[in-house]
Amino acid sequence: MLAKDLITDDIPPLKPSDTGLMAINWMDEFKVSHLPIVKNHEYLGLISDTDILDYDITDDELGKCKISLIRPYVLESQHVYEVIKMISTMKLTVLPVLDEQLNYIGLIPATILIQQFATLAATREPGGIIVLEMNNHDYTLAQIAQIVESNDGKILSSYVNHIPDSTKMEVTLKINREDLSGIIQTFYRYNYNVKASFHQSEFRDDMKNRFDSFMNYLNI
Repeated sequence: MLAKDLITDDIPPLKPSDTGLMAINWMDEFKVSHLPIVKNHEYLGLISDTDILDYDITDDELGKCKISLIRPYVLESQHVYEVIKMISTMKLTVLPVLDEQLNYIGLIPATILIQQFATLAATREPGGIIVLEMNNHDYTLAQIAQIVESNDGKILSSYVNHIPDSTKMEVTLKINREDLSGIIQTFYRYNYNVKASFHQSEFRDDMKNRFDSFMNYLNI
């Protein structure tokens, strides 16, 4: 999935002639804390509600304000993982998307990204979850997949989390089987540390609760 596939038309960009108050009102309406400023198709930068309030520019035109705007963006051809990385690293609520000529073509809200990540992680697919803990140098996805497939299972998605201040990592596997007992026993035989496992019903309920809580937080 590419950045261009995540663009929404629901949130328009600001113009240099728009006021800070208008920007604040739009941010409140669209439940975001950032909006891009665009002149024709030229992306000028990203302004936040904090910028407007700290500099007290609610009555001023944005194009006439002396604010050093941040200018994060992704190209339309970049992968969704790059979008996730930038939004997460910079703590953005929207991320502008530019074409190859650096013209503004739209933006990606963080809320859309959360929904798409649920698809990438195969959270809606039936199955179960296994979390493995291991040393970084012991990680080999080929062997992990072989263990799962030897028990008539398939890995639907996986992701790695490096544990801070250690040489260990967690590998979370979404597997297309609800009965994980055979797969877990095989992992034990190969001396893997199975840190946790979840049947799909438990995982689905937990993910739904977490997702609902997160969406409620964004709508505050």
